[in-house]
Amino acid sequence: MAIRPEEPRDHAAIGVVTQAAFADAPHSDGSEVRIIERLRADGDLALSLVAEDCDRIVGHVAISPVEISDGSVGWYGLGPIAVLPSLQRQKIGSRLMQRAIADMRMQGARGLVLLGDPVYYARFGFEHDPALRYPGPPPEYFQRLVVAGDAPSGDVRYARAFG
Repeated sequence: MAIRPEEPRDHAAIGVVTQAAFADAPHSDGSEVRIIERLRADGDLALSLVAEDCDRIVGHVAISPVEISDGSVGWYGLGPIAVLPSLQRQKIGSRLMQRAIADMRMQGARGLVLLGDPVYYARFGFEHDPALRYPGPPPEYFQRLVVAGDAPSGDVRYARAFG
């Protein structure tokens, strides 16, 4: 299993993996592929990694900049993250997460936010912080990971691709 930055030849496979991963997810509205495509088109993909098994893409994670109302800079949103359903629970998602966090740390990021299962993402150091808000979903699902410096406070706004 290799984890590497996406290349243009990967775009279609990323769409297939993402579509399959979110097809039966109760929290999905089916927009994940369009979000990735729009992040790419808008130049808002700060990092896009694929997991490749032999010659096929089996996982993907996207990271894009976010704005925080307190003016904090260097913060990014992690997601969507996807693994082919037949290969889930085999640590591919964990490896994508670890590499994404490490790469963002190397790029000088101050932190990451995401929407997801608090139990799952706690293993990577993510936690809910009531001082950091994203309106809409249940608050405990919005989490942050401080990579450097202090935790911000305020409202978070994702890139335009998220709508």
